[in-house]
Amino acid sequence: MSEWRGQEFEIRLGPPGHGGFCVGRHEGRVVFVRHGLPGELVRALVTEDRGGSFCRADAVEIIEASPDRVPATCPVSGPGGAGCCDFSFATPAAQRALKATVVAEQLRRLAGVEREVTVEPIGDAAETGGWRTRVRLVVDGDGRAGVHRFRSTAVLPDLRCPQPVAGALDGVADRRWTPGSDLVVAVDGDGVRHIVELAAVPDTAQAGGRPGTPRGAGRGRGHRPAGRRGPAADDRGAVRDRAAARKSATNAPREEWVLAGSGRAVEYVAGRRWELAATGFWQAHRGAAQCYSDLVAEWSGLTPGGSGWDLYSGVGVFAARLAEQTGQTGAVAAVESARAAVADGTAALGDLPWLELRADRVERWVRDATGTPDVVVLDPPRAGAGKEVVAAVTDADPRRIVHIGCDPASFARDLGLYLDAGYHLADLRAFDAFPATHHVECVALLDR
Repeated sequence: MSEWRGQEFEIRLGPPGHGGFCVGRHEGRVVFVRHGLPGELVRALVTEDRGGSFCRADAVEIIEASPDRVPATCPVSGPGGAGCCDFSFATPAAQRALKATVVAEQLRRLAGVEREVTVEPIGDAAETGGWRTRVRLVVDGDGRAGVHRFRSTAVLPDLRCPQPVAGALDGVADRRWTPGSDLVVAVDGDGVRHIVELAAVPDTAQAGGRPGTPRGAGRGRGHRPAGRRGPAADDRGAVRDRAAARKSATNAPREEWVLAGSGRAVEYVAGRRWELAATGFWQAHRGAAQCYSDLVAEWSGLTPGGSGWDLYSGVGVFAARLAEQTGQTGAVAAVESARAAVADGTAALGDLPWLELRADRVERWVRDATGTPDVVVLDPPRAGAGKEVVAAVTDADPRRIVHIGCDPASFARDLGLYLDAGYHLADLRAFDAFPATHHVECVALLDR
């Protein structure tokens, strides 16, 4: 089959797929088309073709527009641009409907669950923009801060994306930063802006980029640049080895310089105050931590004297709600692999001595844990909890499980594992925690 990269053709778009595109067919092949909406007739430019049954394309001209189409609110993410706002050209209601369709399809395909899904906004910011309080930027070889082009390590020095809260990026484009570094910008619960520069990763500084971004900070994927063909078969192993080495270097400890604020972000949830590193994990949407915390408290079913586990607990936002419900006659264990987060959580929650925060890998701790908790709350990274953790949780036989996931596919796979272990899906809610993007947060309540 000849390569289609660079070709243009008209195509009628079908349903949305997981990843911010719509699915179409052309000459017997599946085409994943970004920047279009279901039902639209578009002119598509093929940006990536590695052979096989599908290729990727951008909608570069809208011939017949959907009634859900509006002028794009993000000037950075159009064809050839960044991957920040997949659906900024659709009404907020249409965006949520697209995400609901994807979640329902993943549940059906991966968990065998037939369920109608509604994606709910989180506060007014879900429709008006300015919702992101945590931003991670990359710095190019000329010292300009920017974002990665879609499926590329190339840096686009354009900061006009509407996601950040007001004032987050003021002046950032006007100065020069260390080439190859990363910038973490956080606006905390007191409205204080913190800017932290992370040292360049060796061997990527000259290119002014880095592969991927961590959980909660843009969630990049580190793919090869769009439009480039894959290497010859005998070179692919070497390419994978180099990519693995770059990923390892990126995730290794890096020098940090605080350039604005104190580098210690103050946050509030349910009347409690946390202070944590500005580079540490916190929900990106300004209303998400409170929203999920309230739902965990509602669904936990805990009463005084009860017990619970909070796995992948971060600084203990959910664990704090569980501990308040159990009271001092209860017991709550929170487990998080990031030691700095555990230290920050311990400092914030000293008035809850029956809450124990542990620095450990969840898969190791849960395998050796004893006892039967009343409820287990899990908020794993994008890849999900996986078979080992889900098996250990279900073996502990909690009365209830509250599982949170930011990726519909891994969420559905984990949900299927719970169902196979004999649990029942009692409730499910989905939240538009990342407006104008294809990302969506799902929360499931499972019981026996």
